[in-house]
Amino acid sequence: MTIDIWIILLSISAGGILLLRDWRLTVGLLLLNYVALAGLLNQQSFIPPDLGLFGLSSLAVIKVLTGLCATSILAVTALTFSRDYGLEDLDEFGQAELRRALRAAVRQRSTETFRLIDYMLPFGSGLAALGTSILLPLIYPIAPSPVLDFAWYWLAFSGVLTIATASDVLKIGLGMLLCTGGIDLLYSTVISAPAASGLKIVPLSLLSIVQILLALAIAYLAGLVYGRLKTLAISELFRG
Repeated sequence: MTIDIWIILLSISAGGILLLRDWRLTVGLLLLNYVALAGLLNQQSFIPPDLGLFGLSSLAVIKVLTGLCATSILAVTALTFSRDYGLEDLDEFGQAELRRALRAAVRQRSTETFRLIDYMLPFGSGLAALGTSILLPLIYPIAPSPVLDFAWYWLAFSGVLTIATASDVLKIGLGMLLCTGGIDLLYSTVISAPAASGLKIVPLSLLSIVQILLALAIAYLAGLVYGRLKTLAISELFRG
């Protein structure tokens, strides 16, 4: 299996989303993942560079535009629910309670920031997913090449594991977008194979719309959770 820069970027970005917890990094890595996915598809011989601009294909451009829309939605969502609003409307007691909660949150964050145990499960599961993604293309190939098989297997596994180990609503959305990205990649490569019917603009557009709608649904869910609990942490949902 030939390894190129796009496969490396795809692996690093999906693995970083699985491992890291700061949305400023994971949302940026999601955009990098879409760009790497577009670059990987653009260099395939069975996908023609039909735009005639720097050898780009319309499929690669669609992937990049989809990534820009999805990551912009999640970035705006994260920015919205990490800012403070209406502080000038609080009375003295409200401001004192807010300062107390802020100090408690800072103390809790300082004790959790350097806990390596929080990263052991994502790291171990990521290694298992990486090994499985390397072996499965040899055992059960689906895409036209082992490289593409590895890519979609890795995206699907890392997305599922991101959802399983997520600590907040936004991280769940990132995992779901990784999963849909893997399915999108599999469909795009299988349907583009020489023996297949070829790419059609309608199903490609529908796949992109589904991913954008998924990002919007996560943003809406984040708004509901934050409006009720004033946090996006999943653990707060299970507290009485």
